[in-house]
Amino acid sequence: MVPIWSSAAIGGLPLDKWPGWSHKTADELFTRTKGSGAEVIKRKGGAGFAVGIAIRDVIEAIALDQRRVLPVSSVQSGCYDIRDVALSVPTVVGREGVVATHPIELWPKEVQNLRRSGLVLRQTLEQVLSRIGRKK
Repeated sequence: MVPIWSSAAIGGLPLDKWPGWSHKTADELFTRTKGSGAEVIKRKGGAGFAVGIAIRDVIEAIALDQRRVLPVSSVQSGCYDIRDVALSVPTVVGREGVVATHPIELWPKEVQNLRRSGLVLRQTLEQVLSRIGRKK
């Protein structure tokens, strides 16, 4: 997960301009958010409805050729100089599946963290593929 604080706003006011907002607040919120999925599953036994709604949105966008921007993961081919790894960036979804991606302006640290995330995913994928290759 890479928090994109640069595009977050409250009532149209950028977060970094919000009274009381600080890097410490951002770090605390990010830490809590990373664990929130596990907390929901622990308390409710699952998060199936949210997943179902997201799947419905993707199916509708494809079936109805809505060309709708959705926060879905897709294999990147140059967005933020990331290639051959699936990451979630604003993605136009239509009849053909992924129609386009729309990189948004990010703070330099966010771009760096996104690229690092892509690298970690790439390394993990290569490890998995090499293990599968050994088992054949």
